[in-house]
Order: sequence, then C-alpha cells, then structure tokens
Amino acid sequence: MNIIKKWFTIFLVLSFFIIPQNVSALLIKRGMSGTEVKKIQTELKKLGYFNYPTATGYFGYITDNAVRAFQKDKGLVVDGIVGENTYSALFVDDNDTSSLNGAIDWFNQVQYIFPRGMNAKVTDIKTGKSFMIKRTFGTNHADVETLTKEDTEIMKEIWGEYSWERRAVVVEVDGHLIAGSMTAMPHAGVDNKPAIVIVDERSGGYGTGQNLDSVKNNGMDGHVDIHFLNSRTHGTNVVQKIHQDKVMEAAEYIEKLN
Repeated sequence: MNIIKKWFTIFLVLSFFIIPQNVSALLIKRGMSGTEVKKIQTELKKLGYFNYPTATGYFGYITDNAVRAFQKDKGLVVDGIVGENTYSALFVDDNDTSSLNGAIDWFNQVQYIFPRGMNAKVTDIKTGKSFMIKRTFGTNHADVETLTKEDTEIMKEIWGEYSWERRAVVVEVDGHLIAGSMTAMPHAGVDNKPAIVIVDERSGGYGTGQNLDSVKNNGMDGHVDIHFLNSRTHGTNVVQKIHQDKVMEAAEYIEKLN
C-alpha cells in the first residue's frame, strides 16, 4: 500500500511540471504575483490604464481596477480577472494601426520628420478645417504653436474654444500625411514675454517656470499638444489610450484618401 501511495505522490509531482506554463497566464487575478503580473501591468500602463508609477508584479486593487477598465473599453466580461480573452486583447491589439499609412511612430520617425522649428498644416478630420502650426518644444510628443492670430481663431472654431478635448487630426509636413491627436488648450507660456526665460503666471495654471511660448503675436499664450503613434505624456510618461484611439481615427481617414 505504501508503494502505491509513493508512486501516486510521484505522479502528482510530475503532473505539476508537465502542465503547460501558459495555462497560469490565463487565470491571473487579485492576490497573485510574479513576472506575468508585471508583464500585464506594464502593458496596461502602456495603454494608459495602470496608474501606479511602476509595474510591481503584485496583483492588487490598482491592477484589478485597471483590468476592469480595460475590459469595459474592450467589451469584455468585467470581472478583473485576466483570462484567455482579456490576455489576448491585451497582447494582440485589434486597434493596432502600425500597418496604416498615416500611423507613424513618434520616437522612430515623426520627431525627425517634424523637428523643432518646422511648420506644418493641421486638418481636423471631422470639420475639414485647417490651420498652420510650428513645432517649438516637446520630446515625448510635439508641443506646437499656431503661426498667426488667424490660425488661432480657426483652431478655436474647431474646438469651440480652448479645450483639452482630444481630436483626430492630419498633420501635413514635408510631403507626409501623419495621423495625430491634438488638444487646443494653450499652457505653460506667456505670449508677451521672451521664450525660455523664467516667467510668472504661465497659462493653464502652470505658475512660474520657463516660458514655453516661442511664436509671438499669434493671440495665444503658450503651446498646445499633438500626440502621434506611441507618443507619451511629458509629466507622467505614459501612452494615453484616448490619444492613441484618435491617432487610429486619423490613420483610417488617411488610409481612405489613398
């Protein structure tokens, strides 16, 4: 009888090791930890859902909330558990636009196609209205300024006023049509003061700091933002899903033009 028990124990131990390792990746939930959890957190952070500063490898309430938000946006069962469907949606993104003509990676290409100091034309895909801009600052994405007061007025007409609303736009520069996501809220600058110098009361509630306003007499204090494929925020260094969704809209619009 002892021999039977011994062989049964050996069988159980061996069966544990021959179970496919990817099975564990299909039922990851709160309370678990490890490299797979860290991988999921990293991807959720990249998509703008995981708001903790770093991926910890522990599946706590922050990760649970991030998974639920992702599941809701993807139309999945909202249970906070990374099962097969959620895992596939995370790592096989249906919204991948890298194969579309206008979806050009910010870090690898756009920042060089559209360097600081270069002008470009922006077209809002919903209204068809266009205006001119110049890239003046920005590293994780493009900080831009309208060229003239007339350009500023057209921008305000499109958004209805200054606004943080993300809108899908086409940026035309040096023969390229590039998919972008733009906001129209001037910030971090004062138009009637020299650029770069330290000033007080910068626009957008940015307080004292470098004057990030380079184009003068355009009727706008500071600069506005344009995001591109895989670009990131400056303050939190994350890829925002809402911006990437608008980039996708613009890329699909450009695709139809070709």
